[in-house]
Amino acid sequence: MLTLKLFWSFFKIGAFTFGGGYAMIAMVKDALVDHNKWMDEDEFWESITLAQALPGVFAINMALYTGNKIKGMTGSFAAMMGASLPSLIIIMVIASFFRDMNEYETVRNVFSGIRPCVAALIIVPGIKMLKKANVNAKTFWIPLSACLLICLFGISPIYLIMAAIVAGIISTRWFSARRK
Repeated sequence: MLTLKLFWSFFKIGAFTFGGGYAMIAMVKDALVDHNKWMDEDEFWESITLAQALPGVFAINMALYTGNKIKGMTGSFAAMMGASLPSLIIIMVIASFFRDMNEYETVRNVFSGIRPCVAALIIVPGIKMLKKANVNAKTFWIPLSACLLICLFGISPIYLIMAAIVAGIISTRWFSARRK
């Protein structure tokens, strides 16, 4: 029964989220923390960080992590299938019925209406993540620098993530050595 609940929770997330990983954070939090109580809020934000740092699709990483935590390999498979199936079904339907979607004015209008909503769905979790990351006046330069490096210089987020991992390891060891 729990396996089916995992599948259904991630199926709904996959079916009703437009805009990719960041846009789905609010729905994932609602399902995992608020509704099902599968993890507390601190663990949720830690799992978000992990899911974003790992290679692959955010939704699948979150599904695999949560499924494994709740029900092991069976839970991982159920949650991953739940997160994946809606996209697969939608893509198959679109491919079957619409050859050139942009030719349809209705389709263009639907997507022009969805885009601003997706932007909000990405911005709000970003602000919440800044709060959870304890960004303050002393550390605000870190996310600001990352944004500038990505937007102005086109530096890949992959390099920034790798640099942040290395910097975190080095600073932790350096501060630990200084305390001794």
